[in-house]
Amino acid sequence: MDAAEQTLPAEQAGRRRCVSLLAGAIAGELHAAWDALKDKPETKPVRGPETGLVMVRGRIGGGGSPFNLGEATVTRATIALASGTVGHAQALGTDKQKVRLAAIFDALWQEDATREHIESRLLTPIENRIAAENKAKAEETAATRVDFFTMVRGED
Repeated sequence: MDAAEQTLPAEQAGRRRCVSLLAGAIAGELHAAWDALKDKPETKPVRGPETGLVMVRGRIGGGGSPFNLGEATVTRATIALASGTVGHAQALGTDKQKVRLAAIFDALWQEDATREHIESRLLTPIENRIAAENKAKAEETAATRVDFFTMVRGED
């Protein structure tokens, strides 16, 4: 948990985690979770899914002057469940069905009756996959690490 999440109420931090994991989900994970739902909720589209562009900004040296790096394609959607709960989702790319499902799962996560199911069947596996990918990437990077050292020659 980063410093910003430590100051948030537990509900907001949990929702932030949920939305972040749904954005990083693979479409197949969302489709499998949707297929596994016994009682599929009635949904109504509020906005989208729609695709657009966002400007990606960078900073020189990580903390210097900002500059426009380029544009990235993003898809977003907002849905409402029959209960009135509204779910939002956005993700890089153009997969509208993926983002629609992510918005539905965001709304289901907000409801007490389905939160545990979404956590255990969808979010925890996504979190484990992302952690494993990050670990593999770190190990791959560590394998190519070069340690430089200085040798001092004695006086001639």
